[in-house]
Amino acid sequence: MHKTPVPRLIPPLARLAALLCLALLAACGGGKAPRPSAPPASTQVWPTVVPNDPQAANAVLMRAIGLVGTPYRYGGNTPESGFDCSGLVAYVYREMLDLKLPRTSRDLAAVQGPKIDPQRLAPGDLVFFGDRGNVFHVGIYVGEGRFVHAPSTGGTVRLDSLGGSYWKQHYTGAKRVLH
Repeated sequence: MHKTPVPRLIPPLARLAALLCLALLAACGGGKAPRPSAPPASTQVWPTVVPNDPQAANAVLMRAIGLVGTPYRYGGNTPESGFDCSGLVAYVYREMLDLKLPRTSRDLAAVQGPKIDPQRLAPGDLVFFGDRGNVFHVGIYVGEGRFVHAPSTGGTVRLDSLGGSYWKQHYTGAKRVLH
């Protein structure tokens, strides 16, 4: 004699769980795969360049990074009054190394010193930004494509990436002041 298999009944809770799993799987595999886009600027590889004077560069970087969050103020050149971009640079170099630098970004760009290729930037180098041949902003390179600067009214001293679209578009060069 032939036996007919008896179907097993699935409890309602297990059936609901199975349906939810199937729904999730269907939702995950449904659409077209996104087309790859250009890699974000932060994926750029920045070579490590050892500064000529690592101790001086470290002193500059530690002080500059310690000022992150200080309010921006046009013409400002102390932590108490706030900083504009060139005031931040002049303050950090004067306080840490007793190095007196010019007060404006344009004058800083004209400082005697070698111009630096972006792939040869070392911590402590000054990075400049502008357009049509005019320099209007300066920051201190800290490494890995990042720099510290005092950006604009309403902002604070902060770290930014040279690979960011605005900074990449307005980058005009760099100078090495630590020899």
